Amino acid sequence: MIYLSNIDSIQSLLKDNDHFDVKTIDGDVTLRQFIAGSLSYYPGWIKALYAIRRGFVRLLGMTQETMPAPRLTPENVPFTKGEMATFFQVYEAEENAYWIAGASDKHLDAYLAVAAETLSNGKTRFHVGTIVHYNNVAGPIYFNVIRPFHHIVVSSMIKAGVNYQPTQGNLNYA
Repeated sequence: MIYLSNIDSIQSLLKDNDHFDVKTIDGDVTLRQFIAGSLSYYPGWIKALYAIRRGFVRLLGMTQETMPAPRLTPENVPFTKGEMATFFQVYEAEENAYWIAGASDKHLDAYLAVAAETLSNGKTRFHVGTIVHYNNVAGPIYFNVIRPFHHIVVSSMIKAGVNYQPTQGNLNYA
């Protein structure tokens, strides 16, 4: 958590947050490859969870947009504020250092923060944080129900991120 907390842009997002968690993983890929691999991870079980989510959010009086099909390669991972990467909008990014993007809905605002720390052994440690701000009473209800799945999904996504193979393009990892 401390590594991410030292980034100025993340410090501002952490102010008054309702949830913050961090997962780390070491790998031999670039930040762009890691993001492309992580956000392009879309196996059948995640599609099924997203279909279940559609029914759940209706119970809370919300709607669900169609899940955009991930088509990210390292070359097209956006690093410009306001650009979209799947359903995330880039908040701030610095090449080879960090990437912060968010998604907003009526019930909550969520940010995905990824920072690349170069290690002495030549590998990169990726710090992946989720920051959540509730917007109304549905926010904590929604997030506390999906929280266990959130941890499983993010853990799987970061494994896909460090396993990204440039020759495989945007293949989904099972």
